[in-house]
Amino acid sequence: MTINRRDLLGYSAAAIGATALGLPKIAKAAGELTIAYNVNLPSWDPTTGPSAVNPTIQGLYQSVFDQFIPQKPDLSFAPGLLTEWGWNDDRTKIMMTVRDGVKWHDGSAFTAEDVVWSLQRAGDEKTGNPIQFVWKNVNNFKIDGNKITGDVVQFDPVYFKWMSFLTGYIMPKAYYEKVGAEGFEKAPIGTGPYMVDKFERNAFLRLKANPNYWGGKPAFENVTIKFVTDAASRVAEIESGSSQVTLEIPYEEYDRLIAKDGLAGSCKNVSDIGMIFFNDIEAMLDKNVRQAAVMAVDKELLVKRLLRGYGQSIATLETPEYTAFDASIKVEHDPEKAKELLAASGYSPEKPVKFTIQTTKGFKPKDYEMIQAIVGMWRKVGIEATIEVYEIAKHYELRAADKLAPAAFYNWGNAIGDPTTSTGFAMYGPSPHSVWDSQDLIDMINPLWGEKDEAKRIAGWKAVDKYIAEQAYVLPLIQYAQPIVHAKGVNVVQHVSGALLPALMTPA
Repeated sequence: MTINRRDLLGYSAAAIGATALGLPKIAKAAGELTIAYNVNLPSWDPTTGPSAVNPTIQGLYQSVFDQFIPQKPDLSFAPGLLTEWGWNDDRTKIMMTVRDGVKWHDGSAFTAEDVVWSLQRAGDEKTGNPIQFVWKNVNNFKIDGNKITGDVVQFDPVYFKWMSFLTGYIMPKAYYEKVGAEGFEKAPIGTGPYMVDKFERNAFLRLKANPNYWGGKPAFENVTIKFVTDAASRVAEIESGSSQVTLEIPYEEYDRLIAKDGLAGSCKNVSDIGMIFFNDIEAMLDKNVRQAAVMAVDKELLVKRLLRGYGQSIATLETPEYTAFDASIKVEHDPEKAKELLAASGYSPEKPVKFTIQTTKGFKPKDYEMIQAIVGMWRKVGIEATIEVYEIAKHYELRAADKLAPAAFYNWGNAIGDPTTSTGFAMYGPSPHSVWDSQDLIDMINPLWGEKDEAKRIAGWKAVDKYIAEQAYVLPLIQYAQPIVHAKGVNVVQHVSGALLPALMTPA
C-alpha cells in the first residue's frame, strides 16, 4: 500500500529550551507524585505494534522518550531534539538540525545517527511500525555534523507532522542494537524528562526525574503511575488521597470531586473523538440500516444527559480544531425517517435487524453507558444490537485484522488535526486502522494522499467527509472533554492531545 499524508509544514525553528515546550522551569525537585492512570502499558517500544498507535498511552511514552518534534499543550509545534526542519524548494529533499548536548538515560551521547537510525528503522516494513507507509517516503539520509538531509521518495506534506504524532519517537541506536528488543522491554531508555525506575506490568510504573534533561529537570523527583483501569477505582484513588492526579472519570464524579475541599480539576475539549466504526459485513452492507443507525442517535441528548454538557456532538470525524472541519455538513436526528429506511429493508421494531456492537467499559467516561443508550435508541426504530465488552487492546487486535463486529465503539485521537489522520486512516480501506473497505471510498481518497495543492487537498477531504456522512459509513458521536482531577497541592497543565504529562506538573 502506498499512502502519502498531507498538509504543508516546513516549520522553522523558534526558541530553544524548556520554555519552547511549555515545560516548567523548576530548579529543585519536589518529592513524590502518584497518578491513577486509566490504561495499562503493554509495550515499551513506542514505534512498533498496536501500542504505538494507541493515543491513550502516548503520555507515558512522552515521559520517557522524546519525539522528533514535540507539541506544546496547545498543540503548536516546538523545537525539540530537532531544532530545525523543512524541505528544499522543489520538495525533493528534507533538512533537519539535531540538538547538541543531549544525553540518553544511560549517559551516552545522543547524536544525529540516532535520528537517522530511528527514521530508517521506522520506514523498514520488517520492524512492524504501524505507520511505516509514512516513514518510508524519505530515504538516503546523509549526516554532516548535526545536520541531516534525506531524499524524498514520495512527497508527503505531513511527514514532519508525523514526527509529533504516533510512532514519531527517537530510539537509542547503540543501546537497542546492544540489548535487542527483549532487553529493551526489560530496561528501556530514552532522552525524555523521566527515567524508568521500576515497572510492574498491569500494576504500576515508577519514574525518576532525569537530572540531565535538555528541557530542564522536572519538578517532581519521583512519579508513580498506577494502572487503574476501573473508573470507580480511580475515583476512590483520588478521593482517598492515595493518588494526587487522575483522569477519565465519569463527569458527575468530576463535578462532585472538584467541589470537595483539597481537590481541583480541569475539563477541556481535547483532540479525541468518540465514534462507532461500521464494518462492511452483515447488516452494515445495507445502506438503509447504516443510515437508520446514524439517524436514530440523539447525540445532543448523549452530551447533555450522560456527559453533563461536557464535550460536543460531531457530524464527521473532524472537530472544529481540525484542518478540514466543515460546519456545513450536518446529519439529522430523525428516528421516524430511520423507521422508514428500515421498513424499506424489511425491518421494524417487531422484526428488528440484529447485529453486535463492541465497546470498552470505563476506558472513557461513560463509554459503556453511551452504547447502552444508543442501543436503546436503536431498539425504538427496529435495530436490536447485542453489546460485547472488550479491552482496548482487543479492539486494536481486531481492527488490525479487520475482524471488528459490524459496529464497534472507539475513541480516535488526532493530535495533529490533519484530515489524513482522522478520516484518512479511519476510513481508507487499505489502512490497517480502517475496517470499511468499499472501493468507492478508496477511489475517492486515493488522489488526496499525494495532492500538493493545499487548498485543493483540504477541499477534497471535506468532500470525502460529506460523502461518508451521506453514505453513513461511520457514526461520529462526540468530541471529548477530558476530565482531570487533582489535589490542590499539584498544578496540572492540560494538554489538548489528551496526553497526561507529569513533566508539566508542579507543586502548587
